[in-house]
Order: sequence, then C-alpha cells, then structure tokens
Amino acid sequence: MARSNMHVILRIEIDRQQVTFGKIATVVSEAGGDMVAIDVIKEGPTITVRDLTIRVNDENNQKQIVNEIDALPGVSVKHVSDRTFLVHLGGKIEIKSKISIDNREQLSQVYTPEVARVSKAIDEDPMLAYNLTIKKNSVAVISDGTAVLGLGKIKPEAAMPVMEGKAMLFKQFANINAYPLCLDSHDTEEIIRIVKALSPTFGGINLEDIASPQCFEIEERLKKEMNIPVFHDDQHGTAIVVLAGIFNALKLTKKKLEECKVVVCGIGAAGTAITKMLLNAGARNVVGVDRNGAISKKETYENKMWNWYAENTNPFEQQGDLSTVIEDADIFIGVSSAGILKVEDVKKMAKEPIVFALANPNPEISPEDASPYVRIMATGRSDYPNQVNNVLCFPGIFSGVLDCRATSINEEMKLAAAKAIASTISDDELNEEYIIPGVFNTQVVPKIRDAVIQAAYDTGVAQKV
Repeated sequence: MARSNMHVILRIEIDRQQVTFGKIATVVSEAGGDMVAIDVIKEGPTITVRDLTIRVNDENNQKQIVNEIDALPGVSVKHVSDRTFLVHLGGKIEIKSKISIDNREQLSQVYTPEVARVSKAIDEDPMLAYNLTIKKNSVAVISDGTAVLGLGKIKPEAAMPVMEGKAMLFKQFANINAYPLCLDSHDTEEIIRIVKALSPTFGGINLEDIASPQCFEIEERLKKEMNIPVFHDDQHGTAIVVLAGIFNALKLTKKKLEECKVVVCGIGAAGTAITKMLLNAGARNVVGVDRNGAISKKETYENKMWNWYAENTNPFEQQGDLSTVIEDADIFIGVSSAGILKVEDVKKMAKEPIVFALANPNPEISPEDASPYVRIMATGRSDYPNQVNNVLCFPGIFSGVLDCRATSINEEMKLAAAKAIASTISDDELNEEYIIPGVFNTQVVPKIRDAVIQAAYDTGVAQKV
C-alpha cells in the first residue's frame, strides 16, 4: 500500500530535564507516524522549542500522535498545523492588475474621467462588455454550500476553500478568471435572483455543490432566463467524463452502447445527468436504482425528477433492489455510497462487465474486490487507474463557450466534449487501465474547446461572428 502523503507540523516545547527527544521520536514511531524533519525554533539551557514535521496516515492518526506527545511529562504541544491548512492561509487566489498605474494620465484612463467614454460605449452596445471588461474571460463559481464534496451541507464560509480551489483549476488549466461566490441563502428564488443580478459581470456561471433536487430547478430557470451559459458541474461535468470513459471502455469490449444494459446507482444530480447523457448518446436500456430500489413507471414519486426518470428509462419495467436488477448488466455506474455493490452482484453481470464505482472517498466496490470479475474498472479516486475527475471537463467547456460567446451549453455541446475527452487516447494507447486521460494531459482542454465551439456554431448558440 502506498505511504500517506499527509503531513502535520507540531510546534512543541520540551523540558530536557524531564524528557529526551529520543522518547518523543519513539512515541511518534510507535503511533504509526514517520518523522521527516526537525527544526529548532528556540534553544535555552533547559527548554527547547522545535517544529516536528511528521508524515501521518490520516486525520485520526494525526490526533493520536498529537495526544500521545502532549501527554508526555515535560512536553507541551503549542501549535498544530498541516500542509493542507498552510496552503490555505489568507486564501488561495488573488486579483492582479494587468497594468500598473504610475501617473495621472494612466489614472484617468483606467478610472476617471476617461473611463466614462468606455462606459458610454458599453451602455450603447452592451455586447462591447465582452471586449472592454473582464466579462470576456470570467466565470462565477457559485455555491450555497448544501452539497460540498463528501461533507454535505455546510456553512457558505466553509464552502469557500473548495470554491477557491475550483477557481484555481479554471486558471491553471484554461487561463480563465473564476470568482468564488458562496451565498448565504438556500431559497431557490433568492439564489436565482442573485445569480441573474450578477450576470452582467460574467461570461458564464458555474453552479457548484448545490443539493438535489434544488439544483435542477435553479439551473433550468437560469438557463431560460439568462443569455449566458450556466453549467452545474456536479451534474454535467461528471456525466461528460463518465461518458468519455464509457466510449473508450466499449471500444475495448467491442460492445455497442445501444445494445448494453446499464445500471445507474444513485439517482441524484449526477446520476440523473449521467443517464440523460447516456440516452442522448444512444443507450436504450438504462435502469436507475436508489435506496428504495429500481425506479419504474409503475410507481409515482414525490421527486419530480424521479417521475421524469421513470418515464424515460427502465423499458422492461424491472423492479427490485440493486442485487436484483444488476443481473446481465453490461455496465454499472455508481454515484451512491461505499460498499453498496457486492462481489456476488458483479458475478451476475454480463460477460466482460464495465464498473464505474464513483462514490468518494470510498467506492461502491473496491477495485481489489472487483478486479477478478470485471474487464474495466473506474473510480473517482486518484490512487487507482481511470479516475473520473470533473477537472477534465469544465476548463475546456468554459474555454469554448467564452471564446464563441455562447448563450447556453446544450446537449450537443456536452456530447461533443465527451467525445473530445475520449479522443485524447489513441487506439494504440487504449487499454483497461487507461480509458480516461489524466487531469494534466495538455491535449484535453484544447480538444474540448474546439469541439464545443464547433457544436455551438452548429446548433446556433454561438454569438461571436
């Protein structure tokens, strides 16, 4: 098993008359830690202050080591920090001016009075904002903190580190300026009003970590009521990357999507979007399963999206739990919870099964358990092959829509993005452990960008002549 790369830095005060440093090192080692650096901060006749950098297995292991060191006679733990927290000090992003202001003439050009001429021009022709303001290359990353990573509902302030990270990815991979905006509201109408009010500033809106089913209505309303593209990455980003992986997996198994039985487990935002993309790509037999079993038109559901799901999937009206409907399935896609797919279930699947177990941090079935019985396996984790990661998608998508000034992101553009991601792996490279390109593959963003622009023009949503 790979050694953890999680580090913690402990500032400790040591009374050398009561304890030796060797005793401290022994405690760290016996608790499962690995001391990788020692820095002397202050040295006195009997008291010394040192920073210990320790590699730990996980957060629980970190707490254990801190508690055991602090319990030693003559040792006091003064401060605990880890590298992840240090990275976030003061936030991870900043605004930087493109030009400096060194004299009165430059001041008048960028602010007052000369800037008024630019404002008047945009007032007469609002489309000039794309050329003369940040709108041309700016995206708002908007969250209400209701479905953040594996944390669920958290305070908007607590969601900010995640949204800042998203903004960094936009910049790193596509040179797009993204602004994290976490809203202190869970009211659908208020969120819609806020985003609409912000729209003059941005060329696109990335909705992030908004819980289902509220996310569906927010996105649909904003798409109808605004003329800039709106993209809920948790739904569509995941779906696009999944479909890209499925395209390549089917190449290896020599199966056709329209002939495959697909079971999707977890019918929330991501599961619904994945299903829609599968249907648009040609799938005919998709069965959705949630905690109450298969979704079927024989039932009526309080969740409006589930009623849509029932009408458009499960053509043979299968009923029962996952273990029942998984029989003879060619593809399993899980966006649900850890351990829900059993080895006995995988054995029931069709020949050369494809399993996408995407629950994080722990998948629906571990690759170790599944590998003897599956042809192709993908997860959401970076420590296994074939990671489904949204960062493969959204930088290229927004690069394309901003460059052609698209008014929306439609199904044709999303399908084009999935095909573009899949195409970055040549037939010579394609194998069971390489159906999805790595997140640092430099071909991905430009290929998606070009494909999305072409699809935007083909479908009439591009505004740039």
